Amino acid sequence: MKKVFPPDEIKQVSKQVSLRKVVKESSYKMMMMQCMSRMLAHPLHIISVRCMVQFVGREAKYRGVLSSLIPHLLGDVVFLWGCNLLAHFINAYLVDDSFSQALAIRSYTKFVMGIAVSMLTYPFLLVGDLMAVNNCGLQAGLPPYSPVFKSWIHCWKYLRVQGQL
Repeated sequence: MKKVFPPDEIKQVSKQVSLRKVVKESSYKMMMMQCMSRMLAHPLHIISVRCMVQFVGREAKYRGVLSSLIPHLLGDVVFLWGCNLLAHFINAYLVDDSFSQALAIRSYTKFVMGIAVSMLTYPFLLVGDLMAVNNCGLQAGLPPYSPVFKSWIHCWKYLRVQGQL
């Protein structure tokens, strides 16, 4: 994707990175690389989820892959922005340059924020996976194993009421 849609020249800054650069880089990654890779890999994800789920009824059926794409994309977008913005604010305002290990801390901040933000985006991925098998003809996607959801928002609301998000 970087070769097809090259970003504006992004200079590497070893110390602090401006908020403008973080927003620009996040926008580029979000709009091009993350969303495109999710859309291209989505059918394979659906097949893998359904292969696991069809074990319940010893079945082999596939259809309706698009209903689970939207929550996955939303989860990706929230994850990307959350990681980048939190890492920027921690590195810019909480890590003091006078601290001898400042560079080491900055290098791990985005990784640690990825773990923290993944807890926030988990509900989107869960809803996406449930929608991948929702009413697809597999026993595990039908009552009594699972209710039939009208949309991913209906699924989200159901899980929230059940305390499953």
